[in-house]
Amino acid sequence: MLFRNCAGGIVFYGNKVLLLKNEKNEWILPKGVIKEKSIPNEIAINRVREEAGVNAYILSTAGQTNYEFYSISRKTPVCNEIAWYVMEAYNDNCEINKDLGFIDGGFYKIKDALEMITYSQDKSIVNLSFKKYKILKREAVNI
Repeated sequence: MLFRNCAGGIVFYGNKVLLLKNEKNEWILPKGVIKEKSIPNEIAINRVREEAGVNAYILSTAGQTNYEFYSISRKTPVCNEIAWYVMEAYNDNCEINKDLGFIDGGFYKIKDALEMITYSQDKSIVNLSFKKYKILKREAVNI
């Protein structure tokens, strides 16, 4: 089995979260593989920018998820472990990178997003991260 460390962003703008729709019609979050000597939080920021054209910054860590799949191209099982970051976008402008295989995406209201997201782990991490995001924003106002 091939093990890969990845990093991704759960990007909020107000009461909305960034989702991408891939070529398999799955609604997912932006993420990428952490290559040798790369820093996870930089990978998360870069993937959000590369995949969705969104400029965002990290507020906090969000947690980890992992999943396994069979790679047809590599002819081997793969296990991805993803370190997630709670992020906030500077605005809700979005330009989906179709060259990377994405067919749709944007910022969606949390309630709608939780129904759209394909994988239950992603739904859970978005739900928990939104709660954390609201607390962080409330604390920032009170400083």
